[in-house]
Amino acid sequence: MSLRLVVRVLSELCVTVGTLIVLFVAYVMFWTGIKAADASDGELDRLQERWSRGRVEAPAAVPPPGPAPDSPAPGTTAAPAPAPAPSAPRKPAPAPKPPETAREPAPTGAPGPGPAYRDGRSFAVMYIPRFGRDWDWPVLEGTRTATLKRGLGHYAGTAPLGGTGNFAVAGHRRTYGDPFKDFPRLRPGDPVVLTDGTTWFTYRIARKPLKTVPTDIGVINPVPEKSGFSRPGRYLTLTTCEPEWGSSHRLIAWARLDSTRPVTDGRPPAFHS
Repeated sequence: MSLRLVVRVLSELCVTVGTLIVLFVAYVMFWTGIKAADASDGELDRLQERWSRGRVEAPAAVPPPGPAPDSPAPGTTAAPAPAPAPSAPRKPAPAPKPPETAREPAPTGAPGPGPAYRDGRSFAVMYIPRFGRDWDWPVLEGTRTATLKRGLGHYAGTAPLGGTGNFAVAGHRRTYGDPFKDFPRLRPGDPVVLTDGTTWFTYRIARKPLKTVPTDIGVINPVPEKSGFSRPGRYLTLTTCEPEWGSSHRLIAWARLDSTRPVTDGRPPAFHS
């Protein structure tokens, strides 16, 4: 076999491998974002439709409404009956992004039993003004890979939205719409607003995000470890991957419930803070 033939074969192999790599990167950068945008918009549409019919997803049990220690008293109480849902604007298709390992961006366990929403079904919408005026994502029950391709995932077994305990939510840092791309920008006092179709829940970030390992499931305990909280309260935990293009660690942010407001009273002031 001549040297020229060997070089030619190696060159063709390099071109073929390079083409496959480019196609894979294009798939991760473009196609997963497009699919995630379509999937999350579909979840928002389904939520709007259910709420407009008065069908609000609720856990099997609801904690008592009284404020818990170490948690500020809500500003108002929830409406006793379903009300018209707040608007859920569609998100534009995200910009191209490099690939990330397709793994769940948070610890895989959830300590303790708790009320359950329907697995894989959306039940709320989350807004984080720090991430942009148009940032809105559906929250679904469960943190399986397929679920996180359609939105954010609530850890099964953690507290229900607005309830006493720790309402813990996971989301991708990169790929599948990059919902938590700007996670490191979170600062103490930033609002995280959610609605279940009848009530607005405004949580406030308590501290800058913490870096930890995937096996550190204590961060989603009812009183989350390392959060600085020492007593039962109404808490929110957000988790995502770290580093930005990897999954060897996790970033964690904690918040506590600041106020509630019926959707009939309009959007909470946190949207304008």
